[in-house]
Amino acid sequence: MHNHNPMRRAGPWPLAQALSQTRERTLGLMQAWQAAVADLSVPLSPQMNPPLWEWGHIAWFQEWWTVRNRQRHEGTRSASSGDGFAASLLPHADALYNSSEVAHDSRWSLALPDFEHTQRYMADVMAHSLAQLQAAPDASDEALYFWRLVLQHEAMHNEASVYMAQNLGVALPKALCVGHTMRWSDLASRVRGLHISAQTWTLGHCGPGFAFDNECAAHEVELAAFEIDASAVTWGQYLIFLLETGYAMPPHVRCEQGIWQVQSFGVWKAMPLGEPVVHVNAHDAQAWCDWAGRRLPTEAEWTCASDNEDFAWGEVWEWTASDFAPYPGFVPHPYREYSEPWWQGHRVLKGACRATSEHLVDVRYRNFFVPERRDIFAGFRSVAI
Repeated sequence: MHNHNPMRRAGPWPLAQALSQTRERTLGLMQAWQAAVADLSVPLSPQMNPPLWEWGHIAWFQEWWTVRNRQRHEGTRSASSGDGFAASLLPHADALYNSSEVAHDSRWSLALPDFEHTQRYMADVMAHSLAQLQAAPDASDEALYFWRLVLQHEAMHNEASVYMAQNLGVALPKALCVGHTMRWSDLASRVRGLHISAQTWTLGHCGPGFAFDNECAAHEVELAAFEIDASAVTWGQYLIFLLETGYAMPPHVRCEQGIWQVQSFGVWKAMPLGEPVVHVNAHDAQAWCDWAGRRLPTEAEWTCASDNEDFAWGEVWEWTASDFAPYPGFVPHPYREYSEPWWQGHRVLKGACRATSEHLVDVRYRNFFVPERRDIFAGFRSVAI
């Protein structure tokens, strides 16, 4: 299907190319951050990490699963930790970068390697990781699982680097902020609504290729007929709601001398009325729906509707009405901290945003955040009641 990312089934050679391409973006973001924030300091916040820690963690994650893990070729059958893992190329790396063990707030006070040494560690790990990939015994899904996981993981952190810059008003080169083109969306069509017939829909991953653990255990969901927006709610639609209700404006919105503006990487620009509203949280989205007499789609409805060729997606992450919860029969993968710790209090978002890497965009992907978050590039679409 055109909504499925080819990188999830990529063999060793294209996978190595994608890893190198993603690293180029990482290094570009590192240079841009250093140029904009010389000391690379950011305020302590639960919504971000120190940039130096983020980049070291990217290398550590790749090293842990593809270099140090002696069971790397067993994929989802691999152990998570223990004697099967060799020592790091960097002394004390686990005490610095293991996100499962290093308390979030402590990351601001760690004695981290400096910018140059962090880059060196990243380069050393990449070289060893690509060598192990080349030595993979075959091109099976299990044998390549961890390199595909590492690719997705680094892509996620690159997107986080972009939305952290937006949140802090840090200017980054536009080319680094855009991770994919709109190949899976036809935004020019702007069909108002799509009528989806009642059906049995299979939600979740089935078949070959890579999948995150929370996508597995495909199962059938009975859907009643519904009508859903063909594209995300726009600024123009959202502005009418703000004006009529007096609802609190998002922090990055203002009206100066009668001109509505949004802030983009520290610069105030005219509100793009025809583009999807962004940086609204799930409560903002629900408030708009209440005002419009509509509702948010469920995860299953959104995924089913995306099969329609007129369903435009990919500009903003989209809040759904579904809590982030395990599918029936859920079994955690070796990276156990990816899904299991977050079942409570998080909401599923579907789609992708412009900062999302082309290697990550996939209709099956389940993004998840607490519903209060506004710093991510998130908007929404609605369903008729």
